[in-house]
Amino acid sequence: MRAIVTNRYGGPETLEFREVDDPRVAPDSVLVRVRAAAVNPVDWKIVAGYLDAVLYVHFPLVPGWDVAGVVEAVGMDAPEFSVGDEVFGYVRKDEVQHGTYAELVDAPVRALARKPASLSWTQAAGVPLAGLTALPSLRRVDVGAGDTVLVHAAAGGVGAFAVQIAVAGGARVIGTASERNHDFLRSLGTEPVTYGDGLADRVRQIAAEGVDAALDYVGGDAVAISRELLKDSSRVASIVDRGVTQHGGHHVWARPDSAGLAELAGLADAGRLSVHVDRVLPLDQAAEAFRLSESGHTRGKVVLEVS
Repeated sequence: MRAIVTNRYGGPETLEFREVDDPRVAPDSVLVRVRAAAVNPVDWKIVAGYLDAVLYVHFPLVPGWDVAGVVEAVGMDAPEFSVGDEVFGYVRKDEVQHGTYAELVDAPVRALARKPASLSWTQAAGVPLAGLTALPSLRRVDVGAGDTVLVHAAAGGVGAFAVQIAVAGGARVIGTASERNHDFLRSLGTEPVTYGDGLADRVRQIAAEGVDAALDYVGGDAVAISRELLKDSSRVASIVDRGVTQHGGHHVWARPDSAGLAELAGLADAGRLSVHVDRVLPLDQAAEAFRLSESGHTRGKVVLEVS
């Protein structure tokens, strides 16, 4: 098969598009013919070596964790799926080497669910990692109907899913973003506020009693500002600031979760969860996709399409 491969840590220039051996199918896995693979910041951070302290990374490395595709073969003990099933998933394994930037990927059944019928291949590929980060972060702080939730970086890849899931559950959502993204947030049912100096005052202007829960998807002083506004200072979750736990908050790292994926698919097919794809590039342009993601100037997902 053809895949994107790197043989060493570095930047986008290390990525090669070349032939590699087809993956083996583990007993509890299926072989997926990849139709699309989303690019996430964690992908280029792994290639750069930034996560070497927490992940076992092996070379040659095929990056990528998000996928949408068709089951081509089934492992000896994988009755959950059949050949021809359309699936999507967050294919993070215990050790990082055989990723989704390829024509084929061996995917554990625990990492997959059936693809939402309402989404295209590229849209479906953009859901798993971001959606499975947003969903548990909302649960960790017990967001429910009637809550007022502050979401930092609400227009970003994870934030855009979090606000939609919260709104679908009956919460009021206040989201931070630059001015250019305010109309986008309003379209998702969110009340936008501009981030930066004076953020806490701007939030109080529209939520005088403060907020019930807060989600940090950007880092910096987001947790500190959230604690100023929270009625219960423990109801804050962050995917960036590990220090959040020192004050009773929650640090979140996405896990493969087939039930979570099925829940996200249900929201999408019910018209409650949309996926904004900013750019679609062919697989052999993965280096350019990395550069776009690194720039931080995209709104929505960058996705690699596999022919």
